[in-house]
Amino acid sequence: MTEGETSLEAAAAAVGAGGACSPYDDLGFAGAMASLHGEIARWVEASDAELHPLLRWQFGGASKYFRPLTVFSCYRAMTTAEIGPAVVRSALLVELIHNVSLIIDDIVDRSPERRGKPTLHAHFGELPALMASGYIVADGFRLASGDRQAIGLIAELMKRLGVAECLQWRLRRSPLGIEDWRRIAGEDTGSMFEVAACLGDRSEALRRFGGLLGLLYHGCDDVADVRGAIGLGGGGMEDLRDGILTLPAAFAIRDPEVARRFCDPCETDLPVLAAAFWAKLPEAESYLDRVAEEAWADARAFARDPAPLRKLIEHTRQLSTR
Repeated sequence: MTEGETSLEAAAAAVGAGGACSPYDDLGFAGAMASLHGEIARWVEASDAELHPLLRWQFGGASKYFRPLTVFSCYRAMTTAEIGPAVVRSALLVELIHNVSLIIDDIVDRSPERRGKPTLHAHFGELPALMASGYIVADGFRLASGDRQAIGLIAELMKRLGVAECLQWRLRRSPLGIEDWRRIAGEDTGSMFEVAACLGDRSEALRRFGGLLGLLYHGCDDVADVRGAIGLGGGGMEDLRDGILTLPAAFAIRDPEVARRFCDPCETDLPVLAAAFWAKLPEAESYLDRVAEEAWADARAFARDPAPLRKLIEHTRQLSTR
């Protein structure tokens, strides 16, 4: 086999490599996740042969699968019915679009690695990576054909992600505050979790819950990057270099001197900024506790059985310390 080529069985094993450290059993989704791993592997193998190496590379790494878990959790929170092929297909759709966002983010951030291996554009080149992302989006819409709600949600998500990326880039190195962070994070990550929630419950009752869960995830990612955590595959140094408004940064730049360095940094400012952000981790953690409580309040208000959502909130909240 050439580089990146695997059998269908090996591809499924690679896709599920992160399962041992994921809460599939605790959340009750071991079977659903196994079905999703198989669906991803089959989709990769059914793709155009020209893109096999790229798609195997992109989908063969470790992943936490939080967005599919959100689909499954929101489905389970609203019905006692088994998680069938249609729900797994919804989880596949959101995982495909999530990977598109990762490919684009890695190109924009000039990230050499993700999930412990070279990023798609670093390994294959920027043009092939961009073309692969377009292929994934197009095939996602093909998979959703006949499901008008899913088509509308995926279209909404792609538009919001595009706007969020432009907004975040335009506002970099700006002395913004917590509400600005919340607005940016709500579109950049919250939109993905909103759509995942809607694909799970299909009633839109849990849309706001999904947005809050995404906000929590984004904030935990920000904090984990400052702590030096690598489990989320985030880009702490890239964010620092590019002046991206993270949650710890939003607290730290209340100090005028930190704000000055943040808005117009030189190379020697980066360690100073990193230390300033570190000092604000307790405030950031406290804020994330409040976001988690907001999400739980929404789950109790709108879910028929909020217990699966409680478990998902708790697992997400732990990510900032991993």
